[in-house]
Amino acid sequence: MRLSTSQSFRIYSVALFLLASTGFSSVTAQTKPAADVTEAELYRPNFHFTPQKGWMNDPNGMFYADGYYHLYFQHYPEKNVWGPMHWGHAISKDMIKWEEQPIAIYPDKEKYIFSGSAVVDAQNTSGFGIGGKAPIVAIYTLHDMEKGKDGKLDTEQQDIAYSNDGGFTYKKFDVGNPVVKNPGIRDFRDPKVSWDEARKQWIMVVAASDRDHFYGSKDLKNWQFLSEFGKDLGAHESVWECPDFFSIKVEGTNEKKWVLLQSLGQGAANVGSGTQYYVGDFDGTNFTVDPNFEQRIKREKAVWIDYGKDNYAGVTWNNIPTSDGRRLFIGWMVSLDYGGSVPTNAWRSSMTTPREMQLIKKGKEYSLISNPVKEINKYISKSIKNKTLKGKGKLELFDAAKIDLRQAVISFDLKNLKQDTYTFTLSNAVGESLTFGLNNSENYLFVDRSKAGKIDFSEKFASIVHKAKLDESQKAATFKVVLDKTSIEIFYNNGEKVMTEIFFLNQPFNSISASSNQGIEISNLVFNQLSINQNQ
Repeated sequence: MRLSTSQSFRIYSVALFLLASTGFSSVTAQTKPAADVTEAELYRPNFHFTPQKGWMNDPNGMFYADGYYHLYFQHYPEKNVWGPMHWGHAISKDMIKWEEQPIAIYPDKEKYIFSGSAVVDAQNTSGFGIGGKAPIVAIYTLHDMEKGKDGKLDTEQQDIAYSNDGGFTYKKFDVGNPVVKNPGIRDFRDPKVSWDEARKQWIMVVAASDRDHFYGSKDLKNWQFLSEFGKDLGAHESVWECPDFFSIKVEGTNEKKWVLLQSLGQGAANVGSGTQYYVGDFDGTNFTVDPNFEQRIKREKAVWIDYGKDNYAGVTWNNIPTSDGRRLFIGWMVSLDYGGSVPTNAWRSSMTTPREMQLIKKGKEYSLISNPVKEINKYISKSIKNKTLKGKGKLELFDAAKIDLRQAVISFDLKNLKQDTYTFTLSNAVGESLTFGLNNSENYLFVDRSKAGKIDFSEKFASIVHKAKLDESQKAATFKVVLDKTSIEIFYNNGEKVMTEIFFLNQPFNSISASSNQGIEISNLVFNQLSINQNQ
């Protein structure tokens, strides 16, 4: 993906937009006078990946090899707005602390390197390998800007490049000759490739306007069209982008299903950008949605991996060892509604916390859940555990110990829930606040950032309270809240619902309170202090 083309989100209008544009903590964070606080001190995340300079959007081409997780990303290193797309690159041993690398793939003149994927070709099916070492093959969309400006349909095609040094440098293959030609579709991009072990073939899924196209290959160079999917199912308010497709076991069983992730720039759960998903079966040619899941889609219109405003274009890592077995995900932590106008200058945007995805089944219905990867726990430097707490009205729920809310994980359970609203408020000394919680009368989670610092950079940033609808009133609930300088990620009921939101404060949050009308009962309250600095 790259900031969408087509309909109201055509790439050129978006480019013009970007260019124009006692308990929950009472902690005294170390602060400086406003004039002395640098942009990096105020806004650069402690542990969410962000480039040292320039523009970043979609995560691309992620794979694991030789002890490192590789993360590529759409990148314009020269400016903090969308421009000629490169593949930026970072590596990590644990997905938490990242080391930015030199640019991996550069664009050619007027031919940008859009989103895609990368695979470890362990069997050297491509023939690109040297000396018995598996090559890394990147598959990406080549976007011809001149053709786009001329209104031609064949603006986008799928190309490949390969690496013989573990993914640090790439050589483009057969320049000018795509491995998948444009079939006459203006928006035809973001190939995700994976190995289909059952059929011994490579599978590619490509976003093709309002649906996906599936292709198969034995060698990553010659591809055959297999099928299409999705024209009349799910959300279609804008063009589809950044698909992902993988097989996954249902937790606690030997049953396997296939999951398709599908992003789109408008029409998500709270307007704006988001990623929906589908659960079903794949026979080597066609993907078919499970009948019960199809009924759920029709009932809910679409099923989303994240109901917050700021998780878009996310995909999963390839080549995770069988001994690990996890399905690992990361997303671009912003919305297309305001990605080009957030108040940072040296760089723009960051990635979500990496997450483990799992497929569960309740009754006849499948759900994809996600939670922060376990690796984050090794950065816990201090934990504060509180006893069960009860009270009515507003409760300041903290003892004398201090937690820096600029990098922390807070978890708690709510017990004996009533038909009431349970609100948690993060606040600071200058009156800024963010609220989140559970409305158990109308059955939804919510996040309200209308008072969370700077909001005037976009009228769409804090115009509504963001909600995640629940099926029914809750008797009990669990929350895990991941906080960084400019973000909150809420994992509800072990990841069954997730909400990701960014914000831009003038001072850090230094307290958190809970409130309800009929009384609140909190148990298993834990504050975990994280100690991470990406810049060290």
